[in-house]
Amino acid sequence: MTQKPETIAEQVEKAQAPGNGLPPLHEWNPELSGDIDIVIARDGQWLYQGKPINREAIVRLFSTILRREDDGHYFLVTPVEKWRITVEDAPLLAHSLRATGEGKDQVLSLTTNTGEVVEIGEAHPLHVSTYDGTDEPRPVVKLRHGIEARLVTAAYYDLADLVTEDSSDGETAPGVWSHGNFYKIAANG
Repeated sequence: MTQKPETIAEQVEKAQAPGNGLPPLHEWNPELSGDIDIVIARDGQWLYQGKPINREAIVRLFSTILRREDDGHYFLVTPVEKWRITVEDAPLLAHSLRATGEGKDQVLSLTTNTGEVVEIGEAHPLHVSTYDGTDEPRPVVKLRHGIEARLVTAAYYDLADLVTEDSSDGETAPGVWSHGNFYKIAANG
């Protein structure tokens, strides 16, 4: 069976009461319906059958029903269907970074390419690693249901402007503060 993005969107809209925020994805556990030809490219573009999904409302909705499971695969989940999709890197991008406060009281906020604003902290920790086989940094913030938002270059540079050092366990490391937590930004941190 081939599913269309519009049909999936209709199922989610029917299952969710208006104005209730995120769908109750943790309550939805249907059997695997199969694979759907949706790819989230490394540049953040969502493609269906190789063509861009131009309806921003569908992309935003799909970002709320996206789940990464323990096997590393990504799925769009509705109350009655579960479709495996392909994600080339992180499924969402963080385009802007905003800092309020200073030092340990600083709070860092990011806005994703789907318009979601998250604050780096316990619920949304920052992690910087590198891509396999390179020294290219891969800064991500964990969101929900196993998905991440990768900081785009401009946001990463904004983050780099806020770097300070902190000593713990006799080791000094570069990083940033947000919500009282220190996040190392060295690639091995």
